[in-house]
Amino acid sequence: MSNWPPYAAVLFAGYGEEFDPSVERTEMERGVPKQRLLNSQVLRTLMLSVLFRSADDAARFEDWYFSDIKRIGWFSFRHPRTGATINARFQSGSIGRLTPIKSAFGLSQRDLVVEYLG
Repeated sequence: MSNWPPYAAVLFAGYGEEFDPSVERTEMERGVPKQRLLNSQVLRTLMLSVLFRSADDAARFEDWYFSDIKRIGWFSFRHPRTGATINARFQSGSIGRLTPIKSAFGLSQRDLVVEYLG
């Protein structure tokens, strides 16, 4: 399995976490609705902003995306909040838009979403 590239720094600005609780809810004619768990694990998502410190780093990230994980592959990633190593992938295979912060892409960033089972 591939590892997250060390030159792709995760920023805390724009960071977020969500998960689908995987719960089925049934409304009742009277009384409180019934609920039951659908799965033992849930699909969790992390919204990330990734910083590249050079145009070369941004290009290497795209090369890793296309050549190594082939857009939909899983990779090892250090969870920004917990520090645990997780196996993740890009949601829908998308790595978002590359946005320059400095001219000539001296600094640039991508806003993207990774997902994992937890």
